[in-house]
Amino acid sequence: MGLKILGTGYYLPEKVVTNADFAKIVETSDEWIVKRTGMKERHIASEPTHVMAEKAARMAVERAGLSPLDIDLILCTTVTSDYITPALACIVQGAIGAKNAAAFDINAACAAFVYALDMANMYLQHGYHHVLIVSAEGLSKITDYTDRSTCVLFGDAAGACVVGKGEGDFQSVLGSDGTGAHTLFARRPLNDIPFVEQADPQSVDHFPDVNRPGVLYMDGREVYKFAVNAMSTALKGACEKDGITPADLDLIIPHQANLRIIQSAAKELGLPLERFYVNIDRYGNTSSACIPVALAELDEQGRLTPGKKVGMVGFGAGLVYGGCVFTL
Repeated sequence: MGLKILGTGYYLPEKVVTNADFAKIVETSDEWIVKRTGMKERHIASEPTHVMAEKAARMAVERAGLSPLDIDLILCTTVTSDYITPALACIVQGAIGAKNAAAFDINAACAAFVYALDMANMYLQHGYHHVLIVSAEGLSKITDYTDRSTCVLFGDAAGACVVGKGEGDFQSVLGSDGTGAHTLFARRPLNDIPFVEQADPQSVDHFPDVNRPGVLYMDGREVYKFAVNAMSTALKGACEKDGITPADLDLIIPHQANLRIIQSAAKELGLPLERFYVNIDRYGNTSSACIPVALAELDEQGRLTPGKKVGMVGFGAGLVYGGCVFTL
């Protein structure tokens, strides 16, 4: 048993920030950014993450031809929830009126949408009928806009899809390498507790004390090396479980972290770049929202035709990775 994409949705904030805009606040240029990342512009949100999530969710449910009451389960993926608790999924459930749905969040960084698809597939095999996946990220809220090497990378967006049972198969490979956790992280600001002396972060963890709490730090070189290997490992592994090779995939939707990473992975897999869907030039890196936004765009373009074999692959903080293949 596999899964079927029943409907897709997405939301992009109105504000568009170009490379030229970044050149006004940090030492950079359009040429430097495009050459190293492939990015030209990204959307920046003034609205909360849960508002973006709700808009994408409503679109996906409507396009699926369903009522919110038909949804059994809501899985939300995010690293930028507006609240420590409740879960973003619970807020979405209440906002769209999906009162019959269970709801919880998944934090697997930029690979989380693939993790959510894998989880949805398992729930669909055990009595659930319609699972709504919503990936919403307001990365601008945790971006260090004084760091020219990272601030140009990130944007805000939300993507969603409703999945149901399908006749085709679904195969996935999920993995992690926690020894690389210190290469990409954001530390939570500490609360002042009157009864204990605050510990020096360096005395209780191995993460570098390189930036202020609440904003992202990334060792670009190490993450790049992990990402290229993770993309090829995950896709090859998922294909092997499905009894195919990457060459049999009609379409690959990768996480949009860096155009050079996608190009290197394509070369590693021996596939033409045209097989990969790329929109990084318009949106930048929107973490777990990258893949479902791309999925919704492909849906609008009429490219999600029945019978196509699709691969998806994500990687990110954790360090985590996930790849899956299924037939539309």
